[in-house]
Amino acid sequence: MQQRRLPVPFDREFFRNLPKTDLHVHLDGSLRLETLLDLAAQQKVDLGAHDVDGLKRLIGPGKVHGSLTDYLKGFEITLKVLQNEEGLYRAAFELAEDCHADGVEYIEVRYSPVLHTQKGLPLTTIVEAVLSGLRDAKRKFGIMSGVIICGIRNISPEVSLRMAELAVAFKNKGVVGFDLAGAELNYPARDHLGAFSLILSNNVNVTIHAGEAYGPDSIHQALHYCGAHRIGHGTRLREDGDLLNYVNDHRIPLEVCLSSNAQTGAVGKIEEHPFRFYLDLGIRVTLNTDNRLITDTTMTDEYLRAATLFDLAPQKVLDLVINGVKSAFLPYQQKKDLLRATKKKTIDLINSYAGDTVIS
Repeated sequence: MQQRRLPVPFDREFFRNLPKTDLHVHLDGSLRLETLLDLAAQQKVDLGAHDVDGLKRLIGPGKVHGSLTDYLKGFEITLKVLQNEEGLYRAAFELAEDCHADGVEYIEVRYSPVLHTQKGLPLTTIVEAVLSGLRDAKRKFGIMSGVIICGIRNISPEVSLRMAELAVAFKNKGVVGFDLAGAELNYPARDHLGAFSLILSNNVNVTIHAGEAYGPDSIHQALHYCGAHRIGHGTRLREDGDLLNYVNDHRIPLEVCLSSNAQTGAVGKIEEHPFRFYLDLGIRVTLNTDNRLITDTTMTDEYLRAATLFDLAPQKVLDLVINGVKSAFLPYQQKKDLLRATKKKTIDLINSYAGDTVIS
């Protein structure tokens, strides 16, 4: 495969048109501010703010926080309006709509149903409401999606087991994987082995938040105790060379979220992120938003930042796009078809943008 540098830099429109995936995006961290206000008015919920500017001050989209725990406080506000079927359906539908407008062709939406039971909504109803919103979005916009159900590190292993049971019950009905999210420091993944035993026994895909707020041992536990097939973030993987090579040799994808990592303190600033080192080493790096609202980003933004800050050549951009599809929790035949179509679209886009054959 031949390549050379584009004669002009990639621009925002190029990345908007790129056929992208987002494999790490939280439902409750990705609402529209206007929807938050609308749902709060309908449900008579006090958010602590009554207009978009007030909500921005309260939630702080894009704000740099002192820790992951501080970053997660914004979810306390969004969750207030996600306690009924209508709110969950709308959040899922609009997230898919926004991703479609951003040029994203496949998303894996993650959330923990237990966080949406504050008003007594049954867990099964919570899952069905989100799946319904995503199905309707696919019918209207054509965007493909899957759901990842999360256990929560800092609640309890018993709750994680309940979430694992849900994931098993809805396998092949829209749920494509299981995750362990929440505060990472002082809440080891190995405490939740009951949930992962059930998940792996039922051949459910596993991704785990690890190596974000804690070091390589967290990634080690995710892989060797819990059987993770992907790692959420993996920012601190570079601190353990043996584990780094294991991840690379076994083609274990990293769900990299550049902007989010800078906001949670996982890295001091985006330029210090090991993203380019991982990419050059051949690790299966994927780019993701984490939270469109809390992080104040889109997939177009993440690609543009990556290209600008890490000087990505056309082949590296193509690698990232392909990595996203290869890492998706999709059946093999469906993944193969999507990969073929996505690769062709990306190569055609690069060449048309350059006005020449840059990649063939």
